[in-house]
Amino acid sequence: MTSRTVAAGRSPASAALRRFRSHPAAVVSVVFIVLVVLAAIFARPLSGHDPNAIDLLQARTGPSGDHLLGTDSTGRDVLSRLLFAGRISLGVGLASAAIAVVLGTLLGSVAGLLGGWVDGLVMRLADVFMSFPSLVVIVVVSGILGPSVLTMVIAIGLFQWPVCGRIVRGVTLSLREQEFVLASRATGAGPLWLMRKHIIPAALPPVSVVATLAVAQAIALEATLSFLGLGVQPPAASWGNMLTDAQSLTVIRSEPWLWLSPGIAVALTVLAVNFIGDGLRDAVDPRSAS
Repeated sequence: MTSRTVAAGRSPASAALRRFRSHPAAVVSVVFIVLVVLAAIFARPLSGHDPNAIDLLQARTGPSGDHLLGTDSTGRDVLSRLLFAGRISLGVGLASAAIAVVLGTLLGSVAGLLGGWVDGLVMRLADVFMSFPSLVVIVVVSGILGPSVLTMVIAIGLFQWPVCGRIVRGVTLSLREQEFVLASRATGAGPLWLMRKHIIPAALPPVSVVATLAVAQAIALEATLSFLGLGVQPPAASWGNMLTDAQSLTVIRSEPWLWLSPGIAVALTVLAVNFIGDGLRDAVDPRSAS
């Protein structure tokens, strides 16, 4: 074994990967999420049905050889809609988290680097966003602007950025007085250069944890909003609006195939993403046992 191999084995990335692999729930969750993503990508060949094809003669039929998860109130194949709904639900989660992370990283690093009134303004803005219940505000916004996927993604992302922003600000405050940052400033480096070369790379580990948790929260919010009729609109399928059939006690008791599969999909996906976040948190924490 060469010295280069030994050094690589002891690198921070290798140690972080080893800590992540020692978290069984996180590893299983990664496999599960990969399978969910693949199922969403290859939804059409896996399902064998058009998710929007209406057949009233087959309405509310239970699981069978032709329809493995049964059909809904208009005869549409539940399995097909479940798989295609994964594209929208996962897409909303990833897009909302991306908005939150990008906005939070930019505002947090600017606040930490510039300080003064800029820092105060950004932090008070974060306090304002965190003081309102996000679900209630998003419901009001969707009611005013009209329900749509774009409105939902932007609204969820805007209410998630303060968490990431506070973390990045804390990292920036801890770095801006370090000698290498002071040396860069002395040579004429501006805020944008410092953010790109020093602040953002240092903030990536904790931000990655926040991003996974933001994805889980966004998926849950999308399901809630779509269930209320303020998110993804029919005939497009999402896990949330598939649950609208479960508003009747009769359906809940006698036709469980209409709500069990999307409900389980939401629960397991959110749980898996949270487990991945826990694993990443342990992996990037230098105090974790190696």
